[in-house]
Amino acid sequence: MATYGQFCPVAQTAEILAERWTPLVIRELLSDSHRFNDLRRGVPLMSASLLSTRLKTLEASGIVERRVSDGQVEYHLTEAGEQLRPIIEMMGAWGYRYAHRDYSREEQDPSLLMWDVRRRVALDHAPGPRTVARFEFARAAAAKRRWWLVLHPEHADLCLSDPGHPVDLAVKTDVVTLTDVWMGRQTLAGATHVGSLALEGAQRHVRAFPKWFALSSFAPLARRDGR
Repeated sequence: MATYGQFCPVAQTAEILAERWTPLVIRELLSDSHRFNDLRRGVPLMSASLLSTRLKTLEASGIVERRVSDGQVEYHLTEAGEQLRPIIEMMGAWGYRYAHRDYSREEQDPSLLMWDVRRRVALDHAPGPRTVARFEFARAAAAKRRWWLVLHPEHADLCLSDPGHPVDLAVKTDVVTLTDVWMGRQTLAGATHVGSLALEGAQRHVRAFPKWFALSSFAPLARRDGR
């Protein structure tokens, strides 16, 4: 690990946290991703070798510990790692307010968006014992154009291929629109009103969608800032 050669705690903290990808890896761990493949889904542009290196560095720094569960290695934050939660949350809040820009082509990634949507789903508001929602993204690459969310009482599954269940709700939109809705920069009602997002299905599933489609944890900042 490169050092700044200073005793200052800011410098010593930056030596750990300011390495490329490290804050995002900690973000994923704070979001209850613990297995290697789940961590990779939250940082899809990060190579597997670099993720492994960052996890080893965080482990050596006392921020991450490895555990074995059901025969698989998991990565969990230590007490020191958990203490980083307000720092990561404040980084996100600052970025939401001051660093936002138009999404680049690279940032218009339905895989990362849908992974984030999946882990924020409010399962207790799903209208049945199993609810299947298909998301269709206009202008997305063919391999990432359709996604299925299967909601169960205890968990939500995200599928890139048809899981074989009847579809209860179809969400037709584009990546930028759904990202803006999920981030609170645009309302769901506004997007449906202008036609950039359409919901197709039985009325009970259409009405239930805004209840189980929980927004980003940063979305309340839009209301707080009067956007």
